[in-house]
Amino acid sequence: MPQSRTPQSFTSQPLTPPAAHRPLELPAREPKPRTRGRTMVIDPGAPLRWFEDVVESAGDLIDLVKFGWGTALVTAGIKHKTEVLREHGISYMFGGTLFEKYVLRGRFEDYRGLCLEHGCDRVEVSDGTIDLAPEDKSRFITRLAADFEVISEVGFKDPHRSELFAPSQWIAGIRRDLDAGARSVILEARESGTSGICRADGELRFGLVEDVLDAGVPTDLLIFEAPTKKLQTYFVKRVGGDVNLGNVALSDVIAVETLRLGLRADTLLDTEECGVNP
Repeated sequence: MPQSRTPQSFTSQPLTPPAAHRPLELPAREPKPRTRGRTMVIDPGAPLRWFEDVVESAGDLIDLVKFGWGTALVTAGIKHKTEVLREHGISYMFGGTLFEKYVLRGRFEDYRGLCLEHGCDRVEVSDGTIDLAPEDKSRFITRLAADFEVISEVGFKDPHRSELFAPSQWIAGIRRDLDAGARSVILEARESGTSGICRADGELRFGLVEDVLDAGVPTDLLIFEAPTKKLQTYFVKRVGGDVNLGNVALSDVIAVETLRLGLRADTLLDTEECGVNP
């Protein structure tokens, strides 16, 4: 017959209160409205409720929303989306392709009216698809700058055409747009990262980027389209956490912020100035 066990007695020990938590020191981020370290999100026509949820949960990390290409004309909830953005103090604009569509039809003033009607405080001026003479692009920028903050784009949608666009032409285009009145210039990469500053296979054109960075244009005035984690990581490591990034997916807003702050393995060591402290 098994022997019964006497319960073991324990001496009660007072619990030691945990040490007070000290907040982790992170790289400083400029408060909104930011002039650097901006995150431009692209909306490809996301469902309204999802869009609303992202803005409400991560709106403090979003500086600008671009309604991609011509989606604004076929998005049933566009007015509600813009209302949500205004409530959260987030700027928005329509994609440059829509601007090009109106210009191609000879209806520039109608495009201007469309942006005013929807309360846009930003407009994008691009020539990524249509043939637009540099002087004409400059005139459009100057005319729109009277009513909006103009963000121009340099680079082409077609990867072959982009490959033939020399670094000196990129730099001249950036400077010309800024001189015409653009407040910032986007460097094209598309929402896929397969054109402009990238090759058709998604590989970054490192030489082109270095030439642009060496040209003396303040990086605060440049927005690098970086729709993939690989591109986002590269620009955060190369330019710094305060680099302006564009074409960030709605689902990647928080992930991009962790890259900026060194809270993801890809950039963790880049934000640390000393070794491991036990």
